[in-house]
Amino acid sequence: MQRHTRAKPASSRGAQTAWITGYAVGTSVVAVVVVLVSAILAYARSIADEAPKINAALKQAERNTAPLAALQTTIDDAGAITSGLQRGRARLGG
Repeated sequence: MQRHTRAKPASSRGAQTAWITGYAVGTSVVAVVVVLVSAILAYARSIADEAPKINAALKQAERNTAPLAALQTTIDDAGAITSGLQRGRARLGG
């Protein structure tokens, strides 16, 4: 008859150390995630605070540059005037 040796249970101290290490690593990961998410939310809030100012500046720029749409009309009119002046000068012999 053979003697069977029983598997020795893991020492409770080693198992406890593994659990403590696991909890420490898990807590560290959660802490890093919380810090990163907090930073992202703070940055998003600062962007949201600046958005109305940016929007107002863009609207002001739109109002200030709206007359540029009529610039081509001004250029066309100036071209018609200068060509008329050139024709007049040519008729007068100048």
